[in-house]
Amino acid sequence: MSADEGTAMTPDRSGMILDARAVSLNGSAPRCEHLDALLPVTPQSRTCRQCQTVREEWAGLLVCLTCGWVACSDDSPRRHALAHYEETDHPVASALPPGPARRWCYVHGRAV
Repeated sequence: MSADEGTAMTPDRSGMILDARAVSLNGSAPRCEHLDALLPVTPQSRTCRQCQTVREEWAGLLVCLTCGWVACSDDSPRRHALAHYEETDHPVASALPPGPARRWCYVHGRAV
C-alpha cells in the first residue's frame, strides 16, 4: 500500500519504511504502544480511597496498569481515575475487579 492510500509510513532504525498502522493481536483495533511498557501490577486497594474519604459512591473502578492505583471510573461523579492520569501521565487503566480484559488508554482515548 502506498503512502498516498492513507497509510502512515515511518522509517525504522535501519532506514527501511515500515507500516505504522500496527494492529492488536485480535486484528480489530490499532495497536497501543503504551501496553508494551507495562509490567504486572497489584491493585493497591479494592475501593476508590478518594471517594471513600468523602463518602461518595462510584459506578466502577479502574486500576492503573503502571502503578496499581485504584480509582473510580469516568462513569462515576468524581472521575478519580482520569484525575490520576492527568496528575501522573500513567496511560493505561483496566477495569477492576478482574473480568473481561477491558483496558483504556487515556492517551489514545480508546479501549485497547
